[in-house]
Amino acid sequence: MPRPLHNAPAFAAARHVSAKPLAGIRVLELARILAGPWAGQLLADLGAEVIKVERPVEGDDTRHWGPPFLTDPDGGSLDAAYFHATNRGKRSIAIDIASPDGQAEVRALAARSDIVLENFKVGALAKYGLDHAGLSAVNPRIITCSITGFGQTGPYASRAGYDFIIQAMGGAMSLTGEPDGAPQKSGVAYADLFTGLYSTVAILAALYRRGETGVGAHIDMALLDTQVGVLANQALNFMATGKAPARMGNAHTNLAPYQGFRTSDGDIIVAVGNDRQFAKLCAILGLDALAQDERYRTNPARVTNRDTLIPTLAEAIALWPRDTLAAKLEERGVPGGPINPVDAVFADAQVVSRGLAIASPGPDGLLPGLACPIVIDGARQNADRAAPRLDADGATIRSELDGER
Repeated sequence: MPRPLHNAPAFAAARHVSAKPLAGIRVLELARILAGPWAGQLLADLGAEVIKVERPVEGDDTRHWGPPFLTDPDGGSLDAAYFHATNRGKRSIAIDIASPDGQAEVRALAARSDIVLENFKVGALAKYGLDHAGLSAVNPRIITCSITGFGQTGPYASRAGYDFIIQAMGGAMSLTGEPDGAPQKSGVAYADLFTGLYSTVAILAALYRRGETGVGAHIDMALLDTQVGVLANQALNFMATGKAPARMGNAHTNLAPYQGFRTSDGDIIVAVGNDRQFAKLCAILGLDALAQDERYRTNPARVTNRDTLIPTLAEAIALWPRDTLAAKLEERGVPGGPINPVDAVFADAQVVSRGLAIASPGPDGLLPGLACPIVIDGARQNADRAAPRLDADGATIRSELDGER
């Protein structure tokens, strides 16, 4: 029989305030690479116990996606940095789910879990009896989140979907890059990451509903759905005009000036969001007359006339040292900031103050990682240990299963 699972509202009321929000929730992660593991890592950061099921010998694909690889204190090579970026706080067990014994182990774990994360191709788990229908037969309260490239239905449902493909098909690349350049993907896998975040939101909503109904759920998450869903204002721009938005480099399709500029010694972003800020920018640059010019006085006018406005601003901004202008913008309340490479990001005083680079304990010592962005009641929600070695917890998990039977 499944172990008793929490009634969400009652558990929330009874839980000691210092406990993590998802303490007592168990997640079975049958997912690899990024979108599913990203959701699993976030749930682990929020206090859930996350058991990561991996293939024997190879484990998650991203254990090998290097270089670079992390190293232990003696300089020995560990798994790829990519794997450690998305698997903090989990336990690992190696199971061959194609074998009857492996399928039985997964069912036993699912019977004692609250959530299953999986990113197999549509129908792949059904042949093992490990899809939502099969797992809910042993645990009616189970919440299964299925993450695929194109969803459980539709003409593309059987296709494999990778972030790069989804950024291309979902319109993101057509919006990214210089106007006269080639379409570009983003520097990180945003379709995967957004899907992981939306999956977590859906899981938490299903947990809340289960607390009231006692019934689990099957969540259908698709990378393409997510990528199209986060086109946001660009999609509405198209719907309003019937014209597909074009690449604008670092400029903003609905605001001006809202882009990068070259200073005398580096690049800076100026992000004017309203007419008052524009007037302040003009005063800083000694261009007060621009703020009263009917061509530029309001944002709609500035967007319409950006072709004449931007060169004038760029000429004035090019005379300033970057940090001097950044300080003046901050002093006058005009949003802006430098364009930092990643090494400068982690040297930034605000990033350091917020503790966004962390070190988590593991069997190989303290390993570097990124902090969870969520802070609740002053406590940052970081899992308390590093990503696991392959099958590091297999023996312990199997012993726990035997004890719960």
